[in-house]
Amino acid sequence: MHEPLIGITTYLEPAARWGVWELPAAVLPSAYPQLVQRSGGLAALLPPDEAERAATVVARLDGLVIAGGADIDPELYGAERDFRTGPPAHERDTWEVALLRAAMAAGVPVLGICRGMQLLNVALGGTLTQHLDGHTGPFGKAGVLGEHPVVPVPGTRYASLVPEETSVPTYHHQAVERLAPGLVVSAHAADGTVEAVELPGGTPWVMGVQWHPEMGDDLRVMRALVDAARTAAATRAAAKPPVTAPA
Repeated sequence: MHEPLIGITTYLEPAARWGVWELPAAVLPSAYPQLVQRSGGLAALLPPDEAERAATVVARLDGLVIAGGADIDPELYGAERDFRTGPPAHERDTWEVALLRAAMAAGVPVLGICRGMQLLNVALGGTLTQHLDGHTGPFGKAGVLGEHPVVPVPGTRYASLVPEETSVPTYHHQAVERLAPGLVVSAHAADGTVEAVELPGGTPWVMGVQWHPEMGDDLRVMRALVDAARTAAATRAAAKPPVTAPA
């Protein structure tokens, strides 16, 4: 059975240390590729690149994951910076917006995780709340995941995958404010925070979740992306004109 190739975006850090080296690095927690692998896909890491190359990269992929990370630059959604918003990551913002648009144009399935869901909303014309309390780790402790229940919205794709209320691993301080045109909310927290969004309909398969599925044991959302990627890849292959041998 075809194992679809799923690209995952990475952080770009000014310095990372391993062995005797400390150098600029494109990095990603290993839980992301492991989640793809456990869900039946092949994982490829996508460090920031020139936006003009996004379509070329997407053409080699069967699915795309926009990973978590730094706060999105408020300039992208026309807001002034809140003092609690973190430093911008311009390279990631530009690259990942280009990847999202290229993937949706090509019909390549997309899953946004945490920052990835927020960027999906911004890229399609929505805005973010720059700070909210209660969704980071226990008592707001840095670097410690929290957990809270998420309620699916009946009739959505997410609800068809996860029909019951479920507790999810979470760590974020920003969230969807104004929902982008075309997106629908497919899950929310008890306080009303948007926890999942999606594009309705069959194609393209696009979903975002505010929590961190790579830090838990529930594979259903990632397996759905991998299955959608497999199906989309087969559809694109069938649509290609046959190669004829020269006379």
